[in-house]
Parts: sequence; structure tokens; C-alpha cells
Amino acid sequence: MIDRFSRQQDLVPTSQLQSVTATVIGVGAIGRQVALQLAALGIQKLHLIDFDTVELTNVTTQGYRQSDLGLAKVLATERAVREIDPLIEVTTIQDRFRPRHVVGDAFFCCVDSISTRAAVWRAVHLNARFWSDGRMLGEVLRILTTTDESGRKHYSETLFEQSEAQSGSCTARSTIYTASIAAGMMLHQFSRWLRGGITDPDLTFNLLAGELTVQ
Repeated sequence: MIDRFSRQQDLVPTSQLQSVTATVIGVGAIGRQVALQLAALGIQKLHLIDFDTVELTNVTTQGYRQSDLGLAKVLATERAVREIDPLIEVTTIQDRFRPRHVVGDAFFCCVDSISTRAAVWRAVHLNARFWSDGRMLGEVLRILTTTDESGRKHYSETLFEQSEAQSGSCTARSTIYTASIAAGMMLHQFSRWLRGGITDPDLTFNLLAGELTVQ
């Protein structure tokens, strides 16, 4: 019997992966790609949280399908996840994130405002074994990953006041390829954590300039 994980087994430890419950908060541009990549990697328990529905522009920038128009994003993403692996336990929450929601131990924060990130972080940071935040503006993306106390301190310092942020949501100008790259970089940090390796707390990738900055 062919094992569908055979080509990644030296890169992503299946036993560690299957013991983790992943939560994706926001299944828009970056979050949908994260959810699909987690399914392809072999995650067994996945929580999807988002209040929004699929609009026409989401087909271009977020990888949704014409048949998804009008559906809740969490339900459309769940359907796509199950097409990859029907055995994944998917929990969908069509709502904004709230502290009462049941979540996992690995978090992928893919929301589009600093104030929402800060609220989610305050609610879950003490229980998050792995946290990755994907931010995107045009063709510039930033990936912040936290797995220990020093990482938590650095991440907290990136949560400035919403009034200091650039106007508009961080995905107001976006492309599917930028979102896919951001998701891939988040999953790379996740796989490094699963292997017990060191993660990068702060990555900035400017596609237009071809510059990668690692802190």
C-alpha cells in the first residue's frame, strides 16, 4: 500500500503532527492556504474560526471557488479540507474568535487587524505551545512565530495600537501567490517546531525587492 506521507516523512514527523490540534483563526487569504496545507501535511484535528462569507473577490485572492460564493468561509474551507482527507476531525466556528471557544495547542493567527490579533493573543498565549501570525500588505509579508517565553515577549512588542496601523485591513491589497508563500512559511516554522528545532521569531519577506529579513 502506498503511504501518501512517504515523500515528507523525513521533513514532517507524522507521529508528532497527529498528536497536535491546530486552530486557524481567520480563513481568508492566508488562513485558507494554511488550512489546506495542514490538511495535506496530515493534521488530524483542525479548528477553523471565521465569521465571514465568500465574496467574488475571494475567488481571486483567497483561492475560493465560484461554487463557494455566499457560503460561510469556514464551511467552504472544511469542504476543501475533506476533499484532501475525509478523516480529518474538523470543527468549524462561524463567529469572531471569543475566549470561550474550544481551541487547540497550535495556533495560526490569520486575521487582518492588530486589535483582533491582540485580543486573541491575550486569550490564548498562556496555552499556546506554538503560535504563528501571518501578516501581509501587498507583496510584503511578515511571519511571527512564538514557541517559548522569549518569543512571547518579542511578539507582545509587535502588538501596537490599532491607531498606529496603516489604514485599511492588511489584506486590502493582496494576491493568491503572496498568501500562499506566507502560509508556506508559517507551515515551515510549524514543521521545525514539530522536529524540536529552533523557529525564527520574526521574518519579513519583501517579494518586490527580493529581500528576506530574519530576526
